Amino acid sequence: MTINLHFPITLKLILSSLASLVVITLFFITKTDFSPSSYPPAPEKTIRISNTSTGTKVQSPQSLNCDKIPPSLADALIHYAASNVTPQQTLSEISVTKKVLDKTSPCNFLVFGLGHDSLMWASLNHGGRTVFLDEDKSWIRQIAQKFPSLESYHVRDETKVRDAAALMSAARDREECRPCVSMDLRLSKCELALKSLPEVVYETEWDLIMVDAPTGFHEEAPGRMSAIYTAGMIARRREKGATTAVFVHDVDRKVEDEFSIAFLCRSYMTEQEGRLRHFTVPSHRNYNISGCTLCS
Repeated sequence: MTINLHFPITLKLILSSLASLVVITLFFITKTDFSPSSYPPAPEKTIRISNTSTGTKVQSPQSLNCDKIPPSLADALIHYAASNVTPQQTLSEISVTKKVLDKTSPCNFLVFGLGHDSLMWASLNHGGRTVFLDEDKSWIRQIAQKFPSLESYHVRDETKVRDAAALMSAARDREECRPCVSMDLRLSKCELALKSLPEVVYETEWDLIMVDAPTGFHEEAPGRMSAIYTAGMIARRREKGATTAVFVHDVDRKVEDEFSIAFLCRSYMTEQEGRLRHFTVPSHRNYNISGCTLCS
């Protein structure tokens, strides 16, 4: 009788213990399943930008520059995307000047000529000052209406291509045409000097000068004799120690070829690509006035 009573009590205790163990186990399982660490990780607030073979570059949204592109760049993109007219210079020729602008811009860039590539030059010198000079008033008005952000001025050149040889002979050895420090182009007696350009041309330290005008493909055209000479004098009169990158286009023609070598100097020529020559002209302010020469 005693045995029969003890067995149910023991079984009851065992079942009670098992039930308690199951409850405890379920509690821990439940806690684990719903803990914050068990949720899938939240997506990273980053943007992964694919890189080269090195892998990926991770940037936060805050580090990205979301500013609008400048109006001049927007105009250039739209213009060249929608235009069937391409710049007169080839890609390899343009790349010569672009390479210098990559290192120098924003800078002061003077361009003789207003053409289909003007918006490109101004955009490549974004943040700097790009000034265009042209002999055609009606063309300047057309471009100004289409691209009012471009800074352009009308210039007059009284020379003619047919007179190039005589001008070269007269100017090469004349004292008045030498790059003396005291000489102001506006007061120069040299026939090749452009004396009535806008004041900004004479008063600005130009880092780059491009000569791609005036017209020079026929005998009655003004030619680029004065533009090349004036570009060289502007470069030589810069502050002591400065250098100016001067580019001359269409050097396959006689005038551009001979005048660039004579007044920008073969020793200053950095490179030639196609019909474009690049000269690096140093300031002559550290030279003796009485002994000033075109080429050092």
